[in-house]
Amino acid sequence: MLSDWVVMFRLLLAAVLSGVVGYEREFHGRAAGFRTHILLCVGSTLVMLTSIHVFEAFYDKVPCDPSRIAAGVVTGIGFLGAGTIMRFRASVRGLTTAASLWVVAGIGLAIGSGMYFGAIMATLLTVVALMMFSKIEHSMIRKDWYKTMVIEMREGMDRLKYIREVLAEHGAEITDFEVERSRDGANIIFKVGLRLHVVKDDEGILNDIGRLDGINYVKWGKDL
Repeated sequence: MLSDWVVMFRLLLAAVLSGVVGYEREFHGRAAGFRTHILLCVGSTLVMLTSIHVFEAFYDKVPCDPSRIAAGVVTGIGFLGAGTIMRFRASVRGLTTAASLWVVAGIGLAIGSGMYFGAIMATLLTVVALMMFSKIEHSMIRKDWYKTMVIEMREGMDRLKYIREVLAEHGAEITDFEVERSRDGANIIFKVGLRLHVVKDDEGILNDIGRLDGINYVKWGKDL
């Protein structure tokens, strides 16, 4: 039977390794971040430990397969991972986070079964893939970037014409927009969903629009 010290060590190791992966997701502002990854990995480790415990406790009484309970983790993680995937305009977001959740579930099962080397190597490779490979993707692969711009300005539809001209100069395309009144009712707030081809140019867009007449402020906001 597994001792209490072994159980505690495996659960703590699961929290540490998944915390490393979760920190990277948290740093990039993902919904499934530090705590989610830790809870998922610790939970899958506990499931694996429970499977081993049941097998050791009843193997000479009834036929037991220690992998049957753990297999439910592989299936069940699909529901949690699907919750992090969102369709956003012309793109799909959350696939990487869903994949990282699936990986930490596997890391937890490996720790629970005592395969420490495999769990540590998987953690290192996952962190490298998330941190290093993303930089390679951004530098070598051209991608469109979707952002939301928030503009507060004085009333006047003619100003929208100049805003569109600035966006066109920077190669930014409007995908959707919302218009609402400011709290004092004196101005309007224009929320514009944009598709950018060059992400490094986002500050230049803010500066050029901020110089237009009648613009109170312009900033990047949350997605529409």
